[in-house]
Amino acid sequence: MSVNDVARYRTAPLKLKFVITSLPVGGAETLLLNLVRRLDRRIVDPEVVCLKEPGALGPEFSNEVALHSHLLRSKWDVGVLGRLKKLFRSTDAVITVGAGDKMFWGRLAARLAKVPVVASALHSTGWPDGVGHLNRALTGITDAFIAVAEAHADYLRDVERFPASKVHFIPNGVDTNRFRPAGQDGVSIRRELGIPGDAPLVGIVAALRSEKNHTQFLAAAKSVVRRLPNTHFLIVGDGPERGSIEGEVKRLGLQDKVHFTGSRSDTPALLSAMDVFCLTSRNEANPVSIMEALACEVPVIAPNVGSIDETVKDGITGFLTEPLNSDATANALLRLLSDRTTARQLGAAGRELIKREWSLDRMVEGYQQLVTDIYNQKAFIAGEPSFEVPRNPPVSAIPATPTWNSQSWEVTQQP
Repeated sequence: MSVNDVARYRTAPLKLKFVITSLPVGGAETLLLNLVRRLDRRIVDPEVVCLKEPGALGPEFSNEVALHSHLLRSKWDVGVLGRLKKLFRSTDAVITVGAGDKMFWGRLAARLAKVPVVASALHSTGWPDGVGHLNRALTGITDAFIAVAEAHADYLRDVERFPASKVHFIPNGVDTNRFRPAGQDGVSIRRELGIPGDAPLVGIVAALRSEKNHTQFLAAAKSVVRRLPNTHFLIVGDGPERGSIEGEVKRLGLQDKVHFTGSRSDTPALLSAMDVFCLTSRNEANPVSIMEALACEVPVIAPNVGSIDETVKDGITGFLTEPLNSDATANALLRLLSDRTTARQLGAAGRELIKREWSLDRMVEGYQQLVTDIYNQKAFIAGEPSFEVPRNPPVSAIPATPTWNSQSWEVTQQP
């Protein structure tokens, strides 16, 4: 590189901050954790900003990146703008994760701090996570809206009315080295939960919230048990609806058939214990849990909503069902539970699909490309040095997974 090149290019990584409300165990939060772990540190230097408390995944994030928290003291705490603006000094890019408060305060503060790249990554469609009027009003100061599937990109353009030029599709990605078939782990999970090794097992991995519609999952379970009485059901996750879901289990007389795990960090092992994965959500964008199940060679039954049909290929990687129809869900479950050969074929095809089209590496590359492209466009207009993307792959493309250390949870407390 010549002296003139040094003047035209910057080689220091771009300082990137992700803004999110909190870090409970959920699909978007897990995606973000995998993303910051895998980002090439020669290209971006990531940090994570939680407007509220870090949550259950806080320790894992703080092992990977600088983690800032407790910036928003109430819903309309305008003082958060000053706190965020101070935090965003010398920041090259800000990406808000999800709709709601983080999308509003994060983008507004980023523009006030004159951050070159301002983007929003969205993971849902409609209720209860619609963008809303206030967030839509900030479209003009936003460089990019990130969709997680092709149909989701259409939704952001056609329903949320974001300019087509600002909508970018970056596929959700799964670490297929971590999420892979692991039969012995599944045996251990069944033993732990008291589920017979030869019993059919149907599972769901989702936050226990109303939009995930666990009531339909349980209604289908009741129908399945009438035909296949030795079938068991696994509910993985936690949330505000747990009490009502447990009450429904009791009302249906399924206490001996339904097992609750709460939030767990050993999702690959839990998935490997399942014969079929079943989701019954009212709406979705591109659920990470479906991709994780398919990566573990578990066939999926899910409603034909949102972008689900981009991963659940009907009759190829699983079965699509009519939304909000427990009978359709039960019939699909009975079909797969009664035909293990077909179930194995669908699961194997699912893993191949995820490896080919929904890999973590593809997602990481999409984020890095988007941030550097927008940054360099802005730099060119401003007459500033652009960022030269390293041409060689990093020494280690797959960082070691950190061990859980409850003593190392350190978060930056903001005034």
